[in-house]
Amino acid sequence: MKLSCLPVSYFRSIIEGRRTIDSWIEEAVGLGLDGIDLSILFFREGSTNKPTEINKRIAGSGLHLAMLNTYSDLTHPEAAVREREIAQLEGDIETAAALGAAYVRIVSGQDHPGTPVDEAVGWAVDGFRRAAAAAEGAGIGLVYENHSKPGNWEYADFSLDPDHFLRIAEQLQDTSIRILFDTANPLVAGVEPLPLLERVIDRVACVHAADTKVRGTLEPVVIGTGLVPFPDLFAFLKRSSFSGWVSIEEASGTGEQGVRRAVRFVRDGWERA
Repeated sequence: MKLSCLPVSYFRSIIEGRRTIDSWIEEAVGLGLDGIDLSILFFREGSTNKPTEINKRIAGSGLHLAMLNTYSDLTHPEAAVREREIAQLEGDIETAAALGAAYVRIVSGQDHPGTPVDEAVGWAVDGFRRAAAAAEGAGIGLVYENHSKPGNWEYADFSLDPDHFLRIAEQLQDTSIRILFDTANPLVAGVEPLPLLERVIDRVACVHAADTKVRGTLEPVVIGTGLVPFPDLFAFLKRSSFSGWVSIEEASGTGEQGVRRAVRFVRDGWERA
């Protein structure tokens, strides 16, 4: 297992320029992490963050960029919007390559009301297949997540529903796309995470270690203080010889203290499993 962290609690301060990516790199080094995760939101229009420079700083720190997280809405009911989203995702993959990322996190898009399930599945699969071609050319791995909802979306992710997630995953089996399994989102959808993980374990390349306080809704808490059964999940991952990235999705809003507690919990939990 290689340990990284996606600092969701720091997103707003980094996007608004009140905190730098350099400061996150320094914190991650101090925590003894193997790598870090970043969000494409740190590099959107208007940002002064330059991917090639960030690449050099990460490499110079001895860390790896495990994953660049993206937010494509491939299930939008308007074809023109979907085309723009695919083009944006292809651009995000180029940014990931400039950053030296190992993986790009991809999501299907929003669960737009009134959209037939079969059509949404087809649109997501088509968009992912087109993105896979760009990623293979750039030497980037794509990992598809059972996602919930970023703050800038109106609706929950179409793939939050486990049935939707599994249908899309099944139709990607002949591609290079693998799975990023989020530990909290099954509970957000009202189901237990272990049975869902068992269904896709043969294709899991990365894990988001996330936690939620309430079943049926996403209410992030410090990792290990919520409902996610980490001992069972970690034990199953170890029995399955999982050796990929575990990225702590730290979204508790408790700052550096929350990150430190999460890192300690995941390390100790993995050792005990």
